[in-house]
Amino acid sequence: MPVDTILHNAKISTSKGLIEAGIAIDNDRIVKIAKETNLPSASVHVDLKGNLALPGLIDSHVHLRDQQLAYREDFVSGTSAAAAGGVTTVVDMPNNRPTTMSVQALKERMRLAESCIFVNVAFTSAFPAGLHEIPRIMEAGAVGFKLYLLQQIGGADIDSDDVLLDVFKAARKARAPIAVHAEDRLMIEQAQKKLAELGRGDVEAFLQAHLPEAEEKATNRAIGISEIAETHLHVCHVTSETSLKAVVKAKRNGKNVTCEVTPHHLLLTSEHLRKYGKLAIAVPPLRKNSDVAYIWRQVQKGWVDTIASDHAPHSLKEKESESIWDVKPGIVGLETLLPLLLTQVNRQQLTVQQLIRLTCQRPAEIYGIKDRGSLSEGAFADVTVVDFKKEWRIDASRFCSKAKFSPFDGWGVKGAPVKTIVNGQLVMDEGVIVAKSCWGRIIEREGASQNE
Repeated sequence: MPVDTILHNAKISTSKGLIEAGIAIDNDRIVKIAKETNLPSASVHVDLKGNLALPGLIDSHVHLRDQQLAYREDFVSGTSAAAAGGVTTVVDMPNNRPTTMSVQALKERMRLAESCIFVNVAFTSAFPAGLHEIPRIMEAGAVGFKLYLLQQIGGADIDSDDVLLDVFKAARKARAPIAVHAEDRLMIEQAQKKLAELGRGDVEAFLQAHLPEAEEKATNRAIGISEIAETHLHVCHVTSETSLKAVVKAKRNGKNVTCEVTPHHLLLTSEHLRKYGKLAIAVPPLRKNSDVAYIWRQVQKGWVDTIASDHAPHSLKEKESESIWDVKPGIVGLETLLPLLLTQVNRQQLTVQQLIRLTCQRPAEIYGIKDRGSLSEGAFADVTVVDFKKEWRIDASRFCSKAKFSPFDGWGVKGAPVKTIVNGQLVMDEGVIVAKSCWGRIIEREGASQNE
């Protein structure tokens, strides 16, 4: 029987290296991967020109905004940016306006998104005020919870270990992973207050307020509570050597802890923050060279589970406030995530297999995203095609995101996504969004992840 589409003249990464093969797609699934002579006939043949076909990337840390923050980003612009960057699934964070922290808020966000997303979207929730809401939020379709220890977002009192232990236990019963932004609120607020009273509102003051010690303290606190609750803890955007050592120690001791790093924390340092200024303000902030070097070593050793963009768009005005304390922290990253990482593959900092593990396989496992994150027969046909040899410069003015600025603007990169296929449909071709309708789907969690 003929199938819908054949992707031919492709290279595919396997555990034994690169092979030349084709991919048969019918409806929204991969039905066969084989030498082209062994593939069925098809209505459409797409020549991949010898480029590498990767599993569709899963960016597990994205702020799509929309609703009352649509001036920063909306579902159309955010998922267009994802497709342009070769990302086929994103995991949306809950610090929206209104905050995603109830069944009603989650369902409304899903309703708004379902008709206008170019890639697949999974949603996290902040913790609600009542423990009884936690399983209901998961049943409504969330893939996990996000806990912010830097500021109060959601209904759980972040300053009470007893409250957090109760919500962690409830999350375990609901089979929900907990992603945590690990910075100690009290340490940072006290330091910020003292610096502001001294009239300090500069980049150096920001670094002094957001010290690695605040990240380490919050990381250890979250790990300790998760150990007692026996909950899966996922530590977001780890930036410091001491914090990552705490995560690695927990992993060595068999605890269900996973972690993420971002391209900006792998490729930029506090020296770049001093150079680029407020556009490079993020939380946690960029760290010193020794922290970056240590994180790279742990990436290469396999202790880091995911690399995600932490795509955090704001208006340019919000990034240019006079005082550093008024600057909205965040770096846009959906369209730079893959090119920056492909460049590192070309520089032999990463292997293709490591790239797939960090941006496809592990994100799917951690968030229970079934049948995505791998090129395999029976999986959904989410495919990212990359040209490893293409050399070009990042041009933030051409971003699909509403935030058309980046500390990576003007950087030379080697490697680019050239086609993004979502649920069997070509959405991006040579940098252009070509889908005539929105092919993305709302993703709900299936099963519980294991820290392997």
